[in-house]
Amino acid sequence: MTSPSPPLSRLLDLTADAVQAVRDGRSLNDLLARVPADARPGVQSLSFHVLRWLGGAQEVRNIVAPKVPPPNVDALLVTALALLWPTGEEPPYPDHTLVDQAVNCARQRTPAAAGFINAVLRRFVREREALVAKARHAPVGAYNHPLWWIERIKQDWPRHWQALLEQANRRPPMTLRVNAGRGTGAAYVERLAAQGQGARVLADPLLGGQAVMLDKPCPVTALPGFAAGEVSVQDAAAQRAAPLLLGGTTLREGAHVLDACAAPGGKTAHLLEMRPDLDLLALDSDPLRLARVQDTLNRLQLQARLTAADARDTARWWDGRPFDAILLDAPCSASGIVRRHPDVRWLRRPDDIVNLSRLQSEMLAALWPLLAPGGRLLYVTCSLFKAEGEQRIDAFLQRMGAESVQRDPAAPGHLLPLADNGTAPEDGFFYALLTKP
Repeated sequence: MTSPSPPLSRLLDLTADAVQAVRDGRSLNDLLARVPADARPGVQSLSFHVLRWLGGAQEVRNIVAPKVPPPNVDALLVTALALLWPTGEEPPYPDHTLVDQAVNCARQRTPAAAGFINAVLRRFVREREALVAKARHAPVGAYNHPLWWIERIKQDWPRHWQALLEQANRRPPMTLRVNAGRGTGAAYVERLAAQGQGARVLADPLLGGQAVMLDKPCPVTALPGFAAGEVSVQDAAAQRAAPLLLGGTTLREGAHVLDACAAPGGKTAHLLEMRPDLDLLALDSDPLRLARVQDTLNRLQLQARLTAADARDTARWWDGRPFDAILLDAPCSASGIVRRHPDVRWLRRPDDIVNLSRLQSEMLAALWPLLAPGGRLLYVTCSLFKAEGEQRIDAFLQRMGAESVQRDPAAPGHLLPLADNGTAPEDGFFYALLTKP
């Protein structure tokens, strides 16, 4: 029997705590893991909503309460303001319900501030149109990202920057990867239709008819064959990695392949679904995240060798056998998947991009010598920032020279998450395919 969800006032209290912690630099995933199980779905939904519209909420708070209240009061206030923000979609709660429950929450959380929160929220409801318009004069209020992030996107993508920032505040689609060893995308769409779930196969030839986008997201427990390994959840942009690395070439039977930053294991599994015969080493620096790779492989009934190590420290983990292919899904800002992880925009700092770019270059330099002649390395980041994509590869090519490395035009470079003919866009990614002569 499913436990009833806690009252909204309790969910708002937990959500405000999560928002406050994110503003203090803590990951939302870590925070949600500590939320009581009966409240976790509600807190996750509310937290995602708040973090998508936090910029506007903060600007409104600056207007109506220039003197910033104490952190625990401010966190509840901006949480409620973000939930009252006009998004163009159905609001999560009616205005009067949200205001009433936020005040109830304040009476338990910070009793002395209950009247203040009541007054601010009621004023916002009365003057919403004017206050939102005023808040949107500030870039952070208009686009709901930190100012440095807005400026970097504008510099990198002068033609698309507004659309990219706006798209990052929309809910992402749920896309599946049908296990090629167990069935086709078309057959799986029919199975979904039989249980009343609408879906379509994505037409991109690179995806091989195995990518399926749902009309509406659903729990994985509602997906037929999920527990048996017949299907996985993976965005279409991420599904390009395995066919780009393995396609267009004839890898020998039992080819030696490295997945250098394997967690959480989606791309690892996809490589093995396409070629179960691969001698695949899945590497990750975090043993806990590597355990998730093993869980994924167990569900899909696939096998690989797993090692916890820093990819740059090759002396520690490499056995001296050259790799026929390397997948380097490098650590990055995650700026291309911020609609799935809305806390990222508030966690990142400008210095992070500098440090991550350096790490990406170090990984490329460490892994390239491990590639066999004629082998290929696929460099991947889920980033929109050119410093983590095109600029990183340009620098590597210039350093190595045309005699040592060649770039294969099969890889698309930057994939931007922009709507196409009204369809939900893929995530933002960068792909570069490098071959060793």
